[in-house]
Amino acid sequence: MAQRLSYEMPSFEWSNGRALIEMRQINKVFHSAAGAFTVLKGVDVDIYQGEFASVVGRSGSGKSTLVNMITGIDHPTSGTIRVADTVLNNMPEGKMSVWRGRNLGIVFQFFQLLPMLTLIENVMLPMDFCNMYPPAEREDRAMRLLQRVGLADLAHKLPAAVSGGQQQSAAVARALANDPPILIADEPTGNLDSRTAEEVLLLFEELVGQGKTILMVTHDSSLAQRTTRTLLISDGELVNDQVVRAFPTLPHERLLNLTHLARPHRFAPGEIVLPAGEEGTIVFIVSNGVLEAFQNGSARSLDAIQARFDPGQFIDPFALRREKGSRLGLRAAQEGPLELLVLDRESALTAVGGSDSGHWRMADPANVEPEIRKGWLSRLRRSR
Repeated sequence: MAQRLSYEMPSFEWSNGRALIEMRQINKVFHSAAGAFTVLKGVDVDIYQGEFASVVGRSGSGKSTLVNMITGIDHPTSGTIRVADTVLNNMPEGKMSVWRGRNLGIVFQFFQLLPMLTLIENVMLPMDFCNMYPPAEREDRAMRLLQRVGLADLAHKLPAAVSGGQQQSAAVARALANDPPILIADEPTGNLDSRTAEEVLLLFEELVGQGKTILMVTHDSSLAQRTTRTLLISDGELVNDQVVRAFPTLPHERLLNLTHLARPHRFAPGEIVLPAGEEGTIVFIVSNGVLEAFQNGSARSLDAIQARFDPGQFIDPFALRREKGSRLGLRAAQEGPLELLVLDRESALTAVGGSDSGHWRMADPANVEPEIRKGWLSRLRRSR
């Protein structure tokens, strides 16, 4: 899989700042003789063009079911799925098959190559099915894709005549046959040796650099760390991205509990979040934008910025006061709006498992004057 090609791939442009993939209130219930079992519960997901997102979670958490909603292999019990301008709900299977072949490349854990076709014929099959590219060009394109994944010399072999890693590499080439804007990979390296798995990941990173959007299901945390974003599914629910970043070592069920406790709040550029004052009973996780900690200045009201906190950082006003002094305040940076997840400190510490901050990517925050603190707590209680 060493050789990389320089051919131009048709561009896929998605504009207006909208998500390329949008899932809203997705519920999935399976029915069996033992009764109903809910696999996905009110999942909301936005995936933007050019993202390389991993979907992680324990076995049975719903991660494969989630991506199957996008591929049309499975259908939600309720909720809406939109990819670009296409709503997938209730799309007839015949139309779905053609749409899927033109817009999605799918890499399965167990390859699913047709055993009676050679590798090059397997790669040509999506082009034939969707009538993509002139017939006279399809074999040459398939060969170039196999060359790209290091299989040109094996192009005319049947799948049974090559190794599992080579079959998976051929499956990646097949997924790219119609130059889809989105690649869905369900445990694509689960049956590969470490060298071949690394080559597959390098190819995925290259494709993302060319504008592709990749959603990869994996149980391997080291692979998830290679992606630009991680979607954690726990008990059928999506854990907030920034909660995962703030508490990377917490068990999944505690991360989900923190997601339930957190309440989003938005601040305009430069707006005060917490003025200097008494010790706080609220903690924060930065979702978007930059949070600044500032030291109250002299009589001339000069403010000195003591620290800046980015998305995924956890900020405890009590800890910040203890470290940097009581006259600190928090505000949104001037360069843009700020979004925070706000939690009651006592509830957050309980969810984390005590006051030990060993699990936390600790930032630090300020203190809250009594009336401000009461107002925040009142708003939190009303939003629960």
